[in-house]
Amino acid sequence: MTNPEPAWLTAARAKNGTREAAGALNNPAIMGWAKRLGTKVLGIVYNADSVPWCGLFVATCMAEAGQTPPPVAVRAKAWASWGANLREDHLSPGAVLVFERPGGGHVGFYVGEDLTHYHVLGGNQGDRVCVARIEKGRCVARRWPRGVPVILGPVKMTRTAGIPLSSNEA
Repeated sequence: MTNPEPAWLTAARAKNGTREAAGALNNPAIMGWAKRLGTKVLGIVYNADSVPWCGLFVATCMAEAGQTPPPVAVRAKAWASWGANLREDHLSPGAVLVFERPGGGHVGFYVGEDLTHYHVLGGNQGDRVCVARIEKGRCVARRWPRGVPVILGPVKMTRTAGIPLSSNEA
């Protein structure tokens, strides 16, 4: 039986739990993602995991699945015009969600939703890769790779216990 979930979401799930290194140290896994993608994809020389890395995480997962990230992929809001738009009622696991936050943006993958929040698998959420609940009203874009069929549909979550509530992913 084949996995109906998109390859980039499978790649993202495999990184769940990856954490920034404390202090001036850098996690070699995160730095390896930046090295593999390079400045041409990221748009910057990425030299520390203390630099916001949600866009780096999404770009890494997409590249591992054979998808081309947007220019300056390290910037969360660069994902807002990437791929094709998805309607709110047509979301599917693996959709790229872009959010507003104080001082910038945030990007991650849709894994589900409850009445008021999206459940987002993302990087740099509490300095790690995890699933967090992010208020739907903060979402500014819902995207999907062009030319790739959307095979699943919205996932309604009834349990929220244990899923951190996020208000600022800086």
